[in-house]
Amino acid sequence: MGSNILITGAAGYISKEQAKALSTLGINVLQLDLTDEKAVVQSLLRYNINIVIHCASSINADLALNLITALGKQREASREQTFFIHTSGLSAFYEKTGWPQRETKDTGPVFDLEKQLADSFPIRKTDVAVIEHAKAKGVTSFIVIPSTVYGKGSGEWNKLSVVLPVYIQACISQRAVSKFPENTKVSGVHISDLTALYGRIIQKILQKEPLPSGTEGYYFALAHNLIWWEVLDQLAATLKARGLVTTSDTSIWSDDEAAAEAMGIPIQFVQPLWNSGENIVRKKPDMIGWEPAWDKDDFLGSIDDEIQAVLELSKAKSSLIDSLFESAKG
Repeated sequence: MGSNILITGAAGYISKEQAKALSTLGINVLQLDLTDEKAVVQSLLRYNINIVIHCASSINADLALNLITALGKQREASREQTFFIHTSGLSAFYEKTGWPQRETKDTGPVFDLEKQLADSFPIRKTDVAVIEHAKAKGVTSFIVIPSTVYGKGSGEWNKLSVVLPVYIQACISQRAVSKFPENTKVSGVHISDLTALYGRIIQKILQKEPLPSGTEGYYFALAHNLIWWEVLDQLAATLKARGLVTTSDTSIWSDDEAAAEAMGIPIQFVQPLWNSGENIVRKKPDMIGWEPAWDKDDFLGSIDDEIQAVLELSKAKSSLIDSLFESAKG
């Protein structure tokens, strides 16, 4: 049996205009309500889908669980192995969201610790639910954890990530660049390098090569380090050169509420998304041959391109911000 792959959420919300644009590339577009388990099962069986790359939400576990249930049904019908690649979030592994400060390697007991701390942060809870439900349904699962994604996408629809563009938009709106008092270290990955990691996993699956999965299937997409103040200093200088801010100096946010209002996100997600450091070591991606092309110097040298992409495209066509507000209600 051949492999049909379903990708959810990578292009933002599906609309008629988007469906038309993607269809011209020979891509079959499914306008599917992922909250409707019956519809999800019927669609995966109808199109013989045996691999799902899930990018729609790292917070709403129900979407992932419905897809896994459907893959379980597909496995029973086809008697072929099925695979679920879940996109998580690095904020699940930040000290400010309750993760231990010690160094974390993706070759270590990540699942055991996530399970212990699952109820303290929604993304961890989803990760655990995905792995356990996949095991119960006989579906092979993987967890891909992107770091701060940057770069303009080359697809036909959603070409922007969220974290950096939202910050740039807030700076332009305020006519100034603000930062947090702590100078934290995070990690970054260019969108092309991130998609290359998904590609390596898919390649291994199709070639039927051994691949760590399930509780051992964590893949941290960390290409290089970033120091927030260094990034924001470069951003301020570049915005000033474009006449988009009044000064190349950076100031300190007065409080999290001011940052949340400027960026248009719930206050409880300000620190996890823009002011949390991490102590993560990637191993698994290297083991399967992932070689990121972009490094920190490349990123800093591309800040003007990041600004231009925001000016051209305005906002990402993504469900992430909406999912943050939904989570905040809970």
